[in-house]
Amino acid sequence: MPDLHETVLEAIRRRGAEYGDVRFTERKDETVRVKNGSVEAVTAMESAGFGVRVLCDGAWGFCASSEVSAEEVVRVAEEAVAIARASARERHEAVQLAPVKPTVDTYRTPVRQDPFEVKLEDRIALLLEAERRMHAGGPIRVGEAEVSVRQERKRFYSTEGSAIDQVITQAGGGMSATAIGNGEMQRRGYPNAHRGHFASRGWEFIEDMDLIGQAERVGREAVELLSAKQCPSGRSDIILDGRQLALQIHESCGHPVELDRALGTEASLAGTSFLTPDKLGKFQYGSAAVNIVADATIEGGLGTFGYDDEGVPAQRTMVIDHGRFVNYLTSRETAPALGRAANGTMRADGWSRQPLIRMTNINLLPGDWDVDELIRDTKDGLYLEINRSWSIDDKRLNFQFGTEVGWEIKDGALGAMVKNPTYTGITPEFWNSCDAVTDRRSWNLWGTPNCGKGEPGQVARVGHGAAPARFRNVRVGVGRW
Repeated sequence: MPDLHETVLEAIRRRGAEYGDVRFTERKDETVRVKNGSVEAVTAMESAGFGVRVLCDGAWGFCASSEVSAEEVVRVAEEAVAIARASARERHEAVQLAPVKPTVDTYRTPVRQDPFEVKLEDRIALLLEAERRMHAGGPIRVGEAEVSVRQERKRFYSTEGSAIDQVITQAGGGMSATAIGNGEMQRRGYPNAHRGHFASRGWEFIEDMDLIGQAERVGREAVELLSAKQCPSGRSDIILDGRQLALQIHESCGHPVELDRALGTEASLAGTSFLTPDKLGKFQYGSAAVNIVADATIEGGLGTFGYDDEGVPAQRTMVIDHGRFVNYLTSRETAPALGRAANGTMRADGWSRQPLIRMTNINLLPGDWDVDELIRDTKDGLYLEINRSWSIDDKRLNFQFGTEVGWEIKDGALGAMVKNPTYTGITPEFWNSCDAVTDRRSWNLWGTPNCGKGEPGQVARVGHGAAPARFRNVRVGVGRW
């Protein structure tokens, strides 16, 4: 891309905008997917363009283009200002931006092996062998495996003087086995459900998954689920494994603390939040065992970066402190409503979208229990693993989740496998029932590549650190399949 940022910024200033920024973005994605012994898809996509955002007469204007030329950047900047002026005629109150220190910097994801340098035939061979070995575990009807890699370069410039160049590299994938019998279908995934597991790392992350080494077990457990006991109905203590807990955090903790939702500006599509601003600093969200942090600085997280798309530095922000709700995810526009600084959570899905408040890595901090110790301490309950389904209301208050598999806990020991486990609850009641979180040895940072929000819709990549945790007296076995 030509170096045209000064041309853009000068056009913004010349048109009288109070503030403006431009993001030049280049993204490339490659995905390989195999199914039942054959290559099902090989895709490669590239996208490049720029977006201009301006604040004029107290209102926002945004315009974007894939044509990067001196003439086009001026046209887009002028169009963004015209949109802002038109919007200002209908605004209720002027937008005020929280201050941020102008920054000139670069950021690169730490990578040991560039995933784009791994030969296509080597990626295919890895997936085919992993998929083949899943069938060794039993009569699998469908075996699937996939790897996906992404690299995005973002260059951000603002009229305040920021100039930030970032390259984010990510890799991920997984596999699943589907067994059919006894009038039903059961599925097991690895390392996680719903596209697998992702991180801001290189090809070394794919190798560390050990897809081939885990494949036979995955296939075997899918078959075993067909004849497993049905999950019981009633009230039970449950221990959620880290992967299921990551999605629980995402849906019932991450989304409610997005301040734009709490203020009602995302109500049309993404929903609102029960966590209204009057609860800030006062509301007991969970038990004293519950400590949740939004951390865009932790190495390897799918929500890790150097700066957000407003040029605010990546931060580590306590959101729930010993169960008490203490902070939101904020933007430069929303933070002044709380009298606070922006905490660096604004990101856009590519060059053609405006940035929104998005989760970074929303992590449940580890506790001090050993996993085996926690199971021994549980007299009667269920251990639930990997998400299968979820449902939660627009305010993120009432929810129901299903998991791929569960195991009975009897007298402090894991017992029989159970199928079709479900549990349901009300967000603050559920998190206040958490009395134990396991320690860092069982803690992992799980990547979620498909968080949706906004209108038009945007997809964000976020992370959730979690370790197995126990919740008391939870309603289970509701809405059997």
